[in-house]
Amino acid sequence: MAGRLGALSHPARIAILQHLAGVEACCCKEVVQQLDLAQSTVSQHLKVLVDAGLVRHTPESRRSRYEVDRKELAALGASLNGLLVTCCTAPEAASAD
Repeated sequence: MAGRLGALSHPARIAILQHLAGVEACCCKEVVQQLDLAQSTVSQHLKVLVDAGLVRHTPESRRSRYEVDRKELAALGASLNGLLVTCCTAPEAASAD
């Protein structure tokens, strides 16, 4: 979970993930145009998101296609929710005794 949360620790990666969530799949160039970032910057951020398992990368001839791995993102959300429930509800339950 820490690696995936670390991948979300940069505002540009959040913006990239939000953009990808709104489309079926797209290439790096489309993300560059949407976010007005340098191609090399977007490529680096996409690599971090792919390495974290939050984005899938599919090479296609001259381009690579990127798409959100919704299953993995949902699993991260569930893990984070479980952590928050455990951390945030345990003290209240203990003090109620």
